[in-house]
Amino acid sequence: MEIHQFIEQMPKVELHIHLEGATEPETVLRLAQKHNQRLPADDVPGLRRWFAFSDFSHFINVYMAIQNLMQDKEDFISIVEAFAANRAAQNIRYSEVTVTPYIHVWQEKGITAEMIFNGLEEGRRIAKERYNVEMRWVPDIPRNLPEPAASWTAKTAIAWHEAGAAVALGLGGDERGAPPELFTDAFQEALRHGLHSAPHAGETMGPESIWGALQSLGAQRIGHGVRAIEDPGLLQYLKAAQVPLELNMTSNIRLGLYPEISQHPFPHLFRMGLMVTVNSDDPPLFNTSLTNEYKILVDVFGFTQEEIEQVALNAIQSAFLEADEKRALQKAFRAEFTRLSNAPGETQP
Repeated sequence: MEIHQFIEQMPKVELHIHLEGATEPETVLRLAQKHNQRLPADDVPGLRRWFAFSDFSHFINVYMAIQNLMQDKEDFISIVEAFAANRAAQNIRYSEVTVTPYIHVWQEKGITAEMIFNGLEEGRRIAKERYNVEMRWVPDIPRNLPEPAASWTAKTAIAWHEAGAAVALGLGGDERGAPPELFTDAFQEALRHGLHSAPHAGETMGPESIWGALQSLGAQRIGHGVRAIEDPGLLQYLKAAQVPLELNMTSNIRLGLYPEISQHPFPHLFRMGLMVTVNSDDPPLFNTSLTNEYKILVDVFGFTQEEIEQVALNAIQSAFLEADEKRALQKAFRAEFTRLSNAPGETQP
């Protein structure tokens, strides 16, 4: 089996993907028609052109337009079901999905936290029954909005965790002017109630943001974290503690962190022995997918099948699952890797 085929068929786990930012043009068009809202295009090809990343301001405008279309429980069910179908098509067995409930309430469009939760959970049930896809939620604080954004999100995440749906509290948005230290109270409260800590850090800001997330927020996994490469001492700490990094290569290129994909530090971080995972962030807005991100590792950085398998297993190890769930997934993944390896054809590039 050729290695691209192997990547397409192998089982996967994804830990850094935003539900709102993963909504495909087909779903956006359907919601716009349902709510009689005008968009810059009235067909799927036109929406794909509109989705195409040009700059950060345009990205935010598209993202907010998608969020504005989520207006009732049924919309969240529809979005999660479409998301699950995409997961199944890529053989992504388990995902920890970031969602930003406070934005929907803050927009004053008549939606409540209960409506959001019920829609997400009904969608999650359908995902399991119809597509055999598992997912858990990571409610994240929109760091660029004032209080009660942080305290409200922490309280909501705790309630969702107690209902068996949320595994961690996240922290998203532009790091500039909103350092981790501002959100210490919210994360301490979440940790006290058994949630994990998974803030974004080290994307638009450097190593100081990652240190802040570790020291002030008790971060157990770092969203992005790519700019740890700029601090040798931080790299040593992350390696020794095996703090997972949720790396998003195409996203980093689109947002201008690196001029081209060949300069992304993913292979250096991996080969240094850090616990790195590969993710797609906001795939339709960045014209990528988790499958494509794995192919980049092969096509650009020369990863072998064995290394690809290790990255996939890293995602299981980094997931906020119980130990027995991790063992079961690891066993199933290794069996699938062996089966695919024994299929006809070469797996090396």
